[in-house]
Amino acid sequence: MLRGADPETVRAAVDSGDPLPGTAGFAGELDGALVRDVLGRQPLFSERGAADPSAPSAWSFDRRDLSDPMRVPAGSRRTAAGDEELWTLPTPPAETNRAAALSAVSDAVTESVRGVDDHGLAVAFSGGVDSAVVAAGVPDAPCYVAGFEGSHDVAAARDAAAAMGRGADLRVVELTHDDIRGAVPELVSILGRMNPMDLQIALPLYLVGKRAAADGFDRLAVGQGADELFGGYAKVAKAPEDPRVEADTVRGAAAEMVRTLPDQLERDVLALRAAGVEPVAPLLHDRVVRAALPLPDELLVADGRRKVALREAARGLVPESVASVEKKAVQYGTYASRELDRLARQAGYKRRMDDHVEKYVRSLVEEER
Repeated sequence: MLRGADPETVRAAVDSGDPLPGTAGFAGELDGALVRDVLGRQPLFSERGAADPSAPSAWSFDRRDLSDPMRVPAGSRRTAAGDEELWTLPTPPAETNRAAALSAVSDAVTESVRGVDDHGLAVAFSGGVDSAVVAAGVPDAPCYVAGFEGSHDVAAARDAAAAMGRGADLRVVELTHDDIRGAVPELVSILGRMNPMDLQIALPLYLVGKRAAADGFDRLAVGQGADELFGGYAKVAKAPEDPRVEADTVRGAAAEMVRTLPDQLERDVLALRAAGVEPVAPLLHDRVVRAALPLPDELLVADGRRKVALREAARGLVPESVASVEKKAVQYGTYASRELDRLARQAGYKRRMDDHVEKYVRSLVEEER
């Protein structure tokens, strides 16, 4: 009835109000209520209007099991009386001791990635520092990268795998237009979302997951959470000038990104589970979150370099060339965004039209009905 943690741990977190009780996220039914961890690392839904949302038939980890699913908010408990916020993320002051901050991140990251059980495990590997650090913790697990021919992610993954002595472990999932046309309607059903950005991000993950599952793996290690926790976004690096963030500091902008995790993780977890693999995200363990939240501006972004603290921690796990490499966002690095746009235009949905890609997505969904 609970995923991600045992009932005693979650009860203790409820009683103490501790938002980070040493888990990698949890959700499910506990003592006649639905609960979901503070970062929403486990998706959870209940039937809208259910008299008792904790009744077995009224809730699920998969929104497709319900006729009118309503997500349980991260950090909340849902009962017949409504939603109650149980936990909020800590807002610690910035750590002023640089060495202590870096040591805390290094210890937390190393413990998390090396603590992953590699039984039935594959790694989603894009060649960036996030997935490389995860792969370093499970040296016997094969690595998978998705992308269209000539894409940045495939080239980066090959370079990183070679540098890490893992070239023979790398399996390339070469994407095609048929893959996109087939996967988009499936993902719309899985996610309950139609917007192109979510689909472009989920597509490579979903197709890597399906390939790994077909190869006999039932778990997929991912680097999710690193960009949000460690300042990996360009809009964070450009704060406060970037209009996409409200904060007036890099640290404040990073905190804004952390608060987007519940929505993003719902998308990624649902896509991977539907593909046939259970996601494993060691960089989202509570110990890593606790170490990341106090990082000062200069250990997030410095001299145009992002994820400073994570890269420093990575130097103990991967070659320097891999620890320092910059990488494109998955939707651009795999060409998923470019090729979905190309397909839309080939189908007559030109860029001069409002929301031309979403219109194309809707047309694919209609064809499947």
